[in-house]
Amino acid sequence: MTQNGFVDFDLHGLAGVRLVDAGPSDAVAVGRQLGPLPRTLDREPDITIRFVDRIELGSRLRYLGAKEAGWTDDGFYVLRSRKAPVVVQVPMDRIGGHCEIVCEHGLPAVPFLIAVLNLTVLANGALPVHAAAFELDGVGTLVTGWSKGGKTELLMAAAGAGARYIGDEWVYLTTDSRMYGIPEPIRLWDWHIRQLPVARDHLSLTDRVKLRGIPALRRLDRATPRRLRRLPPSKLLHRAMPTLEGQLYVDVPPDRLFSDVSRNSGRLDRILFVVSAAGPETTVETIDPLEVAARMRASLVHERLDLATLMLKARFADPSIQNDDLDAAEARQRELLDRIFAGHPAYIVTHPYPVDLAALFESVRPVLAPV
Repeated sequence: MTQNGFVDFDLHGLAGVRLVDAGPSDAVAVGRQLGPLPRTLDREPDITIRFVDRIELGSRLRYLGAKEAGWTDDGFYVLRSRKAPVVVQVPMDRIGGHCEIVCEHGLPAVPFLIAVLNLTVLANGALPVHAAAFELDGVGTLVTGWSKGGKTELLMAAAGAGARYIGDEWVYLTTDSRMYGIPEPIRLWDWHIRQLPVARDHLSLTDRVKLRGIPALRRLDRATPRRLRRLPPSKLLHRAMPTLEGQLYVDVPPDRLFSDVSRNSGRLDRILFVVSAAGPETTVETIDPLEVAARMRASLVHERLDLATLMLKARFADPSIQNDDLDAAEARQRELLDRIFAGHPAYIVTHPYPVDLAALFESVRPVLAPV
């Protein structure tokens, strides 16, 4: 909703985002990133995003990389190499605290928004975790691990058993053992879709064409004799196939997959640490929750690398830039991981990838039963 010309997003009281002078398409773009969070704030926002027609530069713009970022005498900018170069002015010394990001109208997404939001939540005392979460039979379960480890797979498998959605991709944990999610779109790959009738029923025509067309092109490429692959257009198709196969996914809003996403919070009762592995077996074994915490330290540092790289670029542009919240992030994560994970029943789930979703859930269901 719009109030006093603002568009607000409230992440469960952990952080607030306010859009100022946003056009309808700007609000929709940010809404796609954050999902249908509550749109009112009863406090000042942590992150203000101000939209303008064009950012006025006070001096010559100097580039970093292939026009990936740049700086002037009075600002640091994230750039786009096509169309108008200036996209976003980011106050790198203030992210994590109260900050204002300036964007030009018409962006498809605000760069680094989730990373900045995560740093803000961390500075406010809660822990962002790369994870999925759901509640089943009154038991709240956090599913965490490295990227492509099986978090979304277990979430979707649990959905088939009637689980209530809490979050996917990022889940926020508080020191009183509560979990909160962002209802952002869930990325499902083609092999997920084949196992999920509810997802197939909600595909757009564009998604259907993509999921059918790319495999058809792959079959054509594989059927082309080797001698013909050296000739256009077969040569172009063959070179393009790895890129095309990397697009065999769709992003589906969670409200199309779950009956209720408005109550995307719950209690932390169980921790599933998921790892994909070679071989057909799925195993479920107990693990010390503090071992999970220790392993996830590396994962969370990895997830913050893009933001850390952006800070290095900003410090190249202005060596005096400092950000205490970013510098302290790893230590804060370590303390919160140990504090929040300690004492919770935890299990390591090792499974093949891709995996049969129903079989995966049947393997873990016994450890999710209410005590």
